Amino acid sequence: MASLLSPESIQQIKRLDLRARMVVRGFLQGLHSSPFHGFSVQFSEHRRFNQGDDPKLIDWLVYAKTDKYYVKRFEAETNLTGYLAIDLSKSMGFTESQSMTKFEYATCLAASLTYLMTMQQDPVGLLTLGEKVRAELPARSRRGHLGDVMARLTQMQPVGNTDLAASLTQVAAMLKHHSLVMLFSDLLDDSEATLSALARLRHGGHDVIVFHILDEAEVNFPYDGPVQFEDSETNETITVDATGFREDYLAQLNEFRDNFRERCANLRIDYVPLDTSMPFDKALTEYLMQRQKSK
Repeated sequence: MASLLSPESIQQIKRLDLRARMVVRGFLQGLHSSPFHGFSVQFSEHRRFNQGDDPKLIDWLVYAKTDKYYVKRFEAETNLTGYLAIDLSKSMGFTESQSMTKFEYATCLAASLTYLMTMQQDPVGLLTLGEKVRAELPARSRRGHLGDVMARLTQMQPVGNTDLAASLTQVAAMLKHHSLVMLFSDLLDDSEATLSALARLRHGGHDVIVFHILDEAEVNFPYDGPVQFEDSETNETITVDATGFREDYLAQLNEFRDNFRERCANLRIDYVPLDTSMPFDKALTEYLMQRQKSK
């Protein structure tokens, strides 16, 4: 399914809700032949049988399929409230040669996670991060809310500047109950301020997942000779010798990612580095692996 779930393939599907459905179905199908076999069942309607559970609650049909013991999840176990927090900065609209910009990749991934959470009947809300936070949609699980989220995601555009740290601090102040905050951003802002704001979210009792989305060119730096680069938010330009600059650039990028990885790990925040060439099932599997590690 990997080729069918590549950004190039998914981009051919015009409707975001159909993209999300195809990504999720391919992802769950792939789990059946992966080390996470059976998780697709657990993720949507079941959980693993634990010591102390009533054996009468075991779903024997699921056992026949997975050779593992699962019980039906009770309604009280499905009420995790999730918030998509999407960076609207102009830099998210960048792509060098991929079929999707960072922002388009982010919205497709966000739509897919919304679809997954809706399968669990978990409330999902939508926040956009610009110079200030806008609560686009409250967290709901009612019928029809999935369509509302998809429609709003489709309408959004990456424009202007984003103060990521200030926005995340505002999110921490807004959320009154334990929630799962899913941040979609290229993190091209003040790293220390952003990490401090993420720490406030964690100290507020929230679970946090950072989907760090970069363009493939930002990760691999496929340039040679003199190249002029333009800052997408300030429009300032600079010309560099790309060939001589590559080694330093890649070292700084690795340091940038490693810093977020280490600091997020210390805060028990899930950090998922992605680029726009990565198939969506792989992106969701990276997310799943991070969640499994944190349990």
